[in-house]
Amino acid sequence: MRLQAVLGRVVALAVLICSIVGHVSAQQGTPRSPGWAVGPQYDTTHIYVSAADFDRFVASAIATLGGTASKRGSFTVTPTASETLSQLVLTPVGSLSVFGFKTPIPYPFGSERTGYLVKDLDGAVSAARANGADVTVAPFADPIGRDAVIQWPGGVGMQLYWHTVAPTYGALESIPENRVYVSPDRVASFLRSFVHFAGGRIIDDEPRAPGVEIGRPKDVFRSIRVESRFGRMLVLVTDGHLPFPYGREITGYEVADLAETLEKARGVGVAVLVDPLQSRGRTSAMVQFPGGYIAELHAIVTR
Repeated sequence: MRLQAVLGRVVALAVLICSIVGHVSAQQGTPRSPGWAVGPQYDTTHIYVSAADFDRFVASAIATLGGTASKRGSFTVTPTASETLSQLVLTPVGSLSVFGFKTPIPYPFGSERTGYLVKDLDGAVSAARANGADVTVAPFADPIGRDAVIQWPGGVGMQLYWHTVAPTYGALESIPENRVYVSPDRVASFLRSFVHFAGGRIIDDEPRAPGVEIGRPKDVFRSIRVESRFGRMLVLVTDGHLPFPYGREITGYEVADLAETLEKARGVGVAVLVDPLQSRGRTSAMVQFPGGYIAELHAIVTR
């Protein structure tokens, strides 16, 4: 009887230890969700074109992707003196913030790639810093709210922004991909920092993705897909030996019919840099809009 009692205590203790270890492991393996994000329709690709190309770019983007644009204005959107044309383009497949500076662009603006709307700017900036980001532009006021620019390990820059009056945009028909190129040396640090900050998760990590997706059909590379309330991110881990235009695109847009979209694009002066190719369940192409903006367009292959 004493032996049974001792064994019972040992089993109970083992169960308790396993429960504690499992709980801790689960906490370590699952990023906490701080809830900074508002939604993927509020993530905007930051597009810098010359003032001379501004209207032509906006018109070509709407003709190709659909949607509407806000009223064009001329503003100061940096913490130091500057002036830019600015317009928001809301398409069914992603939002675009377009800038056409009339003055020289203050450093480091133009390197931030994307803007993410957050519920609390100061809280989000503090969390980004705590997760390893550099705050390259401290929070500052703009005409409609506040902004900051941060940079993640691996050199990935983005803007965090907050509006005085909360914006209301309709849900997207498809969520775009923030396409991030990172070196093998920094990818672990980047993922650890960004995924934890965003409360996201890695949904796919393919160590031998087809190199045709980065213009190198004889090779393979590592491809990682991340999802969070901020939206989708595709992390492309490469050695930097990239043929043009790979690495120059910031965002990938999912369209319903790629051939039809490319036909619309060509009709408004958009150049097709890489003809459609099929890989891993989708067909994709690379295009360049008037003004120089390069984007990836893709459609899911139906079976």
